[in-house]
Amino acid sequence: MAKYKKKRARELQHDRFRDTTMGFLDRLGDQLEGRGRTILYGFGGLLLGGLLVILFVKWNNRKTDEARQAIGHAITISKASILPTPVAGSSEVTFASEQERAQRAIEVFERVAAKYGDPHRSEARYFIASNRLVVDRAKALTELAELGNSDVEEVAALAKFALAQAKESDGQLDEAAQLYSGLAKLNGVTVTPETANLRLAKVYEKLGKKKEAADLLFNMVDASRKAKGTDNRPLPASAAAREAAEELQKLDPDRYAQLPPEVPPTLAG
Repeated sequence: MAKYKKKRARELQHDRFRDTTMGFLDRLGDQLEGRGRTILYGFGGLLLGGLLVILFVKWNNRKTDEARQAIGHAITISKASILPTPVAGSSEVTFASEQERAQRAIEVFERVAAKYGDPHRSEARYFIASNRLVVDRAKALTELAELGNSDVEEVAALAKFALAQAKESDGQLDEAAQLYSGLAKLNGVTVTPETANLRLAKVYEKLGKKKEAADLLFNMVDASRKAKGTDNRPLPASAAAREAAEELQKLDPDRYAQLPPEVPPTLAG
């Protein structure tokens, strides 16, 4: 009954808006003795159309904010602390094991995926697959492979990177190298070429391809140290470039010595 009353109130509100608007147009039309009535009604249609667009945008923004909050809540759960013995009196959400936490996160992300459209649905599916690596690795790998073809570019890149890391962890190094190499060639923003190439170099090292790894690391650091911004000032090195320099120094000190000098942070733009 309460739902019906709310619905009926909305209907009455809509009728009053329509009657007021069309009544105004009628009176204005009478004052002009019927001249331009068609134009006035056309204007009224445009006005109503504009209002509908505004209402849709507001509704869409509200749904987007709601979806982001839901995903944020689910991410918080997926990062909750693992405490086999909960602390008495603490309000912090904790889990007894990584498996228990992952399963709970999957359940929450599944609700998000069922309620919202893309890109939020695909983002939720990515987090589901990532958490499923802990509880059902085979199924998670299949899901990540599918998401690698997602129309949502950010999700596709993240899924490929997660799949590559899983393959690397499982010792399937050739497959991991292929995925990292593909990501590097995409020149993306979500997974940058530097990030992908750093992981690729580490896989090469595991495969015994020391020269290939050193070449890749050298080129990364060399390009980073020579990079300049639009103001012609040196750009600060990324975290991946700094780690690449450290890896190269350990892997091939002689090659590392051939790099141009590192730009002091105070001079970087």
